[in-house]
Amino acid sequence: MVSGKAMTRIAMVAALGQLIALCGPVAHAQATNPAPALVITILDGEGALNDIRQRTAREPIVQVEDENHKPIAGAAVLFALPSSGPGGAFAEGAQTFSTVTDSAGRAVAHGLRPNSVSGSYNIHVRVTFNGSTSETDIHQQNISGQSSMTNHAAHAASLKTVLIVVAAAAVAGSVAAILVTQ
Repeated sequence: MVSGKAMTRIAMVAALGQLIALCGPVAHAQATNPAPALVITILDGEGALNDIRQRTAREPIVQVEDENHKPIAGAAVLFALPSSGPGGAFAEGAQTFSTVTDSAGRAVAHGLRPNSVSGSYNIHVRVTFNGSTSETDIHQQNISGQSSMTNHAAHAASLKTVLIVVAAAAVAGSVAAILVTQ
């Protein structure tokens, strides 16, 4: 036979088990709520042409915001360069640079220097804040000296000229069509 104290303990344990069963799904639902979305905006460094002869590069700068476009201060940001081929290094030859966002949600990868390999590459950016992670790539290119920069500028200028000529021809054609129909 079970004593009165034992019955009370059994009843308490049963009640506690029921309470845990009732609270379990609530606690689980709270634990699985999605973390806030992180939005990464590239402010500088996208499409940069880095001169491997002068060892100069554009430092990548990103801004991190929440889904409501409010800056996130204190987010961990990791900038990672490729381990081989075109790319570069940060201070002391490191392939990665870690920092945190400032009060405006900005992070700068200081000390980027291109390596001696010409070509395009990506700087991988990974941001972590309060259990949420977001990633993006910043596209850059290492070029060898001024001649490559001049060629790139000349190509851009010739493309611009072609677009202007095509636009002018389209406008002239439209004007001619209007005159003919009147």
